[in-house]
Amino acid sequence: MDRLDEVDLSLKLSRAAQAERLEKGGEKLAELRLHLGGLKGDGKLGRPVCVLLEGWDASGKGGAIKRLVAPVDLRHVRVAQFAAPSYDEKRHHYLDRFVQALPGWGGMAILDRTWYGRVLVERVEGFATRKQWQRAYDEINDFERIQAAEGTVFVKFWMHISKQEQLKRFKRRQNDPLKAWKLTDEDWRNREKWPQYVKAVEEMLARTDTEWAPWTIVPAESKRYARVFVMEHVIEAMRRALRGRATFPR
Repeated sequence: MDRLDEVDLSLKLSRAAQAERLEKGGEKLAELRLHLGGLKGDGKLGRPVCVLLEGWDASGKGGAIKRLVAPVDLRHVRVAQFAAPSYDEKRHHYLDRFVQALPGWGGMAILDRTWYGRVLVERVEGFATRKQWQRAYDEINDFERIQAAEGTVFVKFWMHISKQEQLKRFKRRQNDPLKAWKLTDEDWRNREKWPQYVKAVEEMLARTDTEWAPWTIVPAESKRYARVFVMEHVIEAMRRALRGRATFPR
C-alpha cells in the first residue's frame, strides 16, 4: 500500500482542545528556542533546526506556520517562502537559491516550499527534464546528508488532504474576498493532474525518506489537528537538537 493511503484523515480536534495544546506546546517551544539559541541555560548553542513544509495546495501550510512561530520572538526564527525560480535563479543549480535560508548552529528556519519542487511541480509540469528530476533524488539526499553531518536536524512535513477536501477549501477561498487572492488558475489546473502528483509524491517519499532527514506525513484534513501535530513534532525535533550540542564545532 502507498504511504498516502495509510494516512488516517479522520483525525480531528475540537477548537478547545486545539487551543489548549497550542498554548501548552507554544510555551514549551518558546522555552526550547531560547535554550537552542544559547539565550537560556548553559549558553551553549543547539544544533540547527530546519523545518520543511510541502503539501497539496490549500493543505494548511500557512496556518501551521502561523501557529508555529506565534510563541517565538520573531528575531529568533526565520521563515522563508519560495515560489517559482526567477530568470536569474534558473541560471544556477536549483539547490543554490535555498542555501541562504538554511539555519546555522543555534538557529531555526522554516521553509514554505523547498527544493522538493524539482521532483514535484517541476517534474509533473515539465519544467525539468526527465533526466534532471530523476537525478534530483540522489542530489537532494546528498545535500541533506551533508547538512545533517554538520549538525542540522531536518523536520520534513508533507501536509496531506483528500482531493474532496481540497475542492471544499478552494471554493471557500473563492468566495472569501480576503482569501480569493490565494486561489489561482494554476491551482485549478494542478487539480486536474492529481494522479500524476500522487505518483510524484509517493516516489519522493520512497526515495528521500532517509535516516538523516525522514519524512513525516501530516493528517491535515482537520486544520486544527494538523497545526497541533506540526507544533508537537517540531518540539520533539528541538529536543533532539539540544541533545547534540556537544558536537558544536569549536
